[in-house]
Amino acid sequence: MPALEISEIPDIPTTIRFEDPSFGPPAVVSGDLRPGGPPPDGIPSIDEPRFHTVEDVVFLRDREPVFVLEIDGDARAYPVQILTWHEIVNDTVDGIPVAVTYCPLCNSAFAYDRRHDGRVLDFGVSGALWNSSLVMYDRQTRSLWGHFTGQGVLGVLAGVQLDAFPVTLASWAEFAAAHPDGLVLSRETGFAKDYGRNPYPGYDEVGSPPFLYDGEVDGRFAAKTRVIGFELEGAAFAVTADRLAADRVVAIEGAGRPLVVWWQPGASSALDAGTVADGRDVGTTAVLDARIDGQVLSFEPLAGGGFRDRETGPRWDVFGTATEGPLAGRRLEAVPHVDTFWFAWAAFEPATTVVG
Repeated sequence: MPALEISEIPDIPTTIRFEDPSFGPPAVVSGDLRPGGPPPDGIPSIDEPRFHTVEDVVFLRDREPVFVLEIDGDARAYPVQILTWHEIVNDTVDGIPVAVTYCPLCNSAFAYDRRHDGRVLDFGVSGALWNSSLVMYDRQTRSLWGHFTGQGVLGVLAGVQLDAFPVTLASWAEFAAAHPDGLVLSRETGFAKDYGRNPYPGYDEVGSPPFLYDGEVDGRFAAKTRVIGFELEGAAFAVTADRLAADRVVAIEGAGRPLVVWWQPGASSALDAGTVADGRDVGTTAVLDARIDGQVLSFEPLAGGGFRDRETGPRWDVFGTATEGPLAGRRLEAVPHVDTFWFAWAAFEPATTVVG
């Protein structure tokens, strides 16, 4: 990934200021890191999340998008209608402290392990942007972190890399069906926000420019082209959402691993209509290791939704779990990936190989 450009030139008028004096002198930055408008914590993170059971949720519609994180059977849904207004949830899943993060400007979601060197970090929204993406800060050391990379970029923890967990952007109906015992982030956040309204209507139009992005756009695609990006052993790959919507299943070899990338309709865009639930259908995607017990499986889509493998025949849901047949209950290993805009993925991964 390209090095972050930091300048201490004092006559640059744009500054990132932290009112807490423990941050030290206000940082004056230029190049790739820039102020995004709100001050630090102007977009408040959720630090004491509350949850509903699936059966108690009444505020989500079937096609409404949620971010799904599952760690060792602890499955949680984080509605995009809430994350749009908060961008970070500091949570603990299966006993592991995690930060679930979302940047509407890049249409990207990542979940990171919050532990480093025996300490648990708590993250907030810094107010800065890096290639138009969210920049976080941790409240323990006041270091700045790239949401898109999970890496410390300024401060005492610069260069530290957080471990990532796979996150799936899916519809509420898909999560509820696959995880009836799962938990769902509550709108009882302690903040008065207009949950359900999209403050960025029309932002995902392919021809519209990215907000506060000054870099060159890789000319292989338009800036707002939706892509599914992932990285394996230093090699970056991307599949366009249009290709996936047409084929539904794309098999590739990535870093010596047989992978399957698939798509299923039924999830709304959070950045299209005036309300999150009414966005056009952009579907659900997953990137999975195609092996079970060392056997490489080949997949095809089913007309009624879901997928089947040609070797054993069972049905698989969009999360990579066999729901019937001899492999019922078995799961494919998920590969961390991101549904995002091309300009952002190419900015952070300029050497990306485009599949198809």
